[in-house]
Amino acid sequence: MAAVDAIIVPISHPVDSLRTAVALAIELKCPLVALCSQQASTEEALRLVHNNGAELVAINTDEMPIGVLPRFATSELLGRTGFSYPRDTSAKRNLGLLLASVLGWQRIVFLDDDISVPTPSDLGRAAFLLDLDAAVGLSIGHFPDNSVVCHAHRATGGDQRTFIGGGALVVGTTSTRSFFPDIYNEDWFFLLDGERLCSAAMIGSAEQSPYDPYASTDRAAAEEFGDCLAEGVFWLLDRERGISDATLDYWQEFLSLRSTFIDEVIDRILLTDKPLDEKHRIAAALAAARDRSGQIKPALCVAYLQAWLADRETWQRHVADRVDQLATPSGGKVGKVLSGLGLLECSSLTMT
Repeated sequence: MAAVDAIIVPISHPVDSLRTAVALAIELKCPLVALCSQQASTEEALRLVHNNGAELVAINTDEMPIGVLPRFATSELLGRTGFSYPRDTSAKRNLGLLLASVLGWQRIVFLDDDISVPTPSDLGRAAFLLDLDAAVGLSIGHFPDNSVVCHAHRATGGDQRTFIGGGALVVGTTSTRSFFPDIYNEDWFFLLDGERLCSAAMIGSAEQSPYDPYASTDRAAAEEFGDCLAEGVFWLLDRERGISDATLDYWQEFLSLRSTFIDEVIDRILLTDKPLDEKHRIAAALAAARDRSGQIKPALCVAYLQAWLADRETWQRHVADRVDQLATPSGGKVGKVLSGLGLLECSSLTMT
């Protein structure tokens, strides 16, 4: 067992979904950092923890000033090419990493607002493993943590597994130099250390709240670029090859295989004994993913990975600069750090 320095939750749902994280923070005697947007407000988060002894830092990321996080070449590239991923989870996690680095927190937990941890001591066990690994994930059960395409693959009898992810991830801030890009499967890219996978492990368990992955075809379309890129990169790593092997020719072949794979899953769905309306919903989601996949060009995949490598250096410089400016030998006060980053006015906290 090892102490956890903070639990960091990117939250966009109503703050009631923070109750699990609040209980964990009290149990583990560590601060809770709630990074709020959309339906979640910092004031409501503060009311939730009132009088229960929890230490809370709640930040309204919708009001986060420009410059707190660096501009990433990967985000600009996807914005220009129409492949932007419409979620703010990556920015929130990066903010969590930045705060932890400046405050001197060395063992932090990333926990999504729809994840629960039945055994809190699993987080302490995971934190202990950070002496050996840069990141330790909890095995997410109850509902699989997969993309729409992978959910459909499993639904038709495919051998679909899961990988450790940012939904329940314990990170050693002194042993990782990575960031979360604005893309689906951002946690997969966070776990890459340049050419290879960083040292990572899995222990304990967490539970994902169920949802309908086929509720909208927009979800499958939005996920496709990140899903395709991550699957392509990790396919190389599984064969002891590196990112430098992800050439134009490689992506040309992989993108063709990806489209064929999606078509095969669509065919299998139509042959299942599922209700007709469910078949239609799944097939429509897969068709949206296949159409989106057909718009991805090999040159974009190569350009993205080049921009991602440059962004890693940008991120490392940004964090080092903020640590030099704001950190103190004792780790610094939370309020002082938030003020130095320009975040105090959009924050609510019980810590000083």
